[in-house]
Amino acid sequence: MSDDPTEALAQGWCALAALHARIANRVERALQSEHGIGVTEYSVLRVLDRQREHHMRMQQLAAAVVLSQSATTRVVNKLEGQGLLTRYLCPTDRRGIYTEVTDAGRELLQEARPTNDAALREALDEAAHLPELAPLVRAVEATDPAAAPA
Repeated sequence: MSDDPTEALAQGWCALAALHARIANRVERALQSEHGIGVTEYSVLRVLDRQREHHMRMQQLAAAVVLSQSATTRVVNKLEGQGLLTRYLCPTDRRGIYTEVTDAGRELLQEARPTNDAALREALDEAAHLPELAPLVRAVEATDPAAAPA
C-alpha cells in the first residue's frame, strides 16, 4: 500500500472491484450453467423473495439490486416472460407498479441457492489466497452473523 492516502484509497477501490468481479464471474458461470439465470436475475428473485409478501415497487427493487430503472425493467420483463415473477398496479396508487415473485420463481431460487452459495464460497476461498484480496475476504466473511463468536 502507498503512503499517499489518495493512492491508498484508489488501490483499495481497485482491490474491491477485483474481488467483486471474481465473485460475480464465478457465480454467473455457475448459475448460467446449472439454472439458466444470471447473477442479476438471481439477485432480483432473492430480493423479492426476502420481502414479507414477496413483492415490492419497481423503484425500490431497482435500488435494492443497484440497477438503473431501465435495466431493472429489462430484467423484470425477462423474468416475467419466464413466469418467474409478475407485475401489477398498486391498488392505492395507480402510478406505482409492484413486482412479485411467483411460485415458479421461488422454486427456481430455492434450487439455485446452493449453486450460488457454493460458487460464492469457492470465489472467496480462492481470493483469500491473494494478499491484496485477503483483507477484503475477511471483511466480507465478518458480515456473516453465523460466523460471529458465541
